[in-house]
Amino acid sequence: MRNKFKIFHNDESLSETIDKLRNDGIRDDDIYILAHDNDHDRRARKETDANKIGVKVTGVGTGLKNVFRSKDDKLKSKMVKIGFSESKADELEEELDKGKTLLVVTNQDEVKF
Repeated sequence: MRNKFKIFHNDESLSETIDKLRNDGIRDDDIYILAHDNDHDRRARKETDANKIGVKVTGVGTGLKNVFRSKDDKLKSKMVKIGFSESKADELEEELDKGKTLLVVTNQDEVKF
């Protein structure tokens, strides 16, 4: 199974999409969001109750390395750990640099955003 993802420009659309995913039967454990700005990331996760890609997902080794990495490199390493290629992680991170939010759904064959 490959990760499904969508980039969002505003939190209202993100929240509506997450609600729709849950109504469609997607488990909370399979819904993650990433944003470049830590405050925005926390607010979005709090509002949507989505998961973060933290040590529980990436493992202790990556978590420790991320302490010393730049924000860009942290985001890319998290994306790679959940199954994105290096090149796709670079591409998605560039979108996050623009203030957008990434919604990722794991362990699902079909997802309709």
